[in-house]
Amino acid sequence: MNQNPVERTTLASLDLGDAARFSTVDVRRITIAPNIHPGTHWHNGPVFGVVESGSVHFRVGDQNEVILRPGDTFFEPGNATITRFDATHEGVTFLAWFPHPTGTDPELTMGEFPPRDNTTPAAPRAQ
Repeated sequence: MNQNPVERTTLASLDLGDAARFSTVDVRRITIAPNIHPGTHWHNGPVFGVVESGSVHFRVGDQNEVILRPGDTFFEPGNATITRFDATHEGVTFLAWFPHPTGTDPELTMGEFPPRDNTTPAAPRAQ
C-alpha cells in the first residue's frame, strides 16, 4: 500500500496583520435555526469558523456575499462589520474559534462597527 494514511489539506491561510497576542481561544458550536437573520454585527476580535451542517449567507462589509456549506471555512476580522450571517432554509451549525488576549472576553455587538471620525488620529501601524 503506497497511499499515505494521513492527508492534510490547508483550507484557509489568513493574515492577522498586527493582531494582539492571544492567550486563549474559545471554541463554540453555534446553531442558527432555519431562515433566522440575526442582523449586522461585529466582534472585538477575529473569529474563524467552519460550517458543520446546513448553510448560511455570509458577507463581510461590502465584499461579495457567498453561501457557506458544510466544510466551508470563514473568517470574520475583528472590528469589521459582518453584513450577513443569515441561515438559509436549512438552518446552520458551525464551529467558531474566538482567540482573545488575557483579560478580555470575545464580544458580539449588534449594528455596524463605528467608523472613525476624522478628528481621531489613526493608531500607528507597526513597521
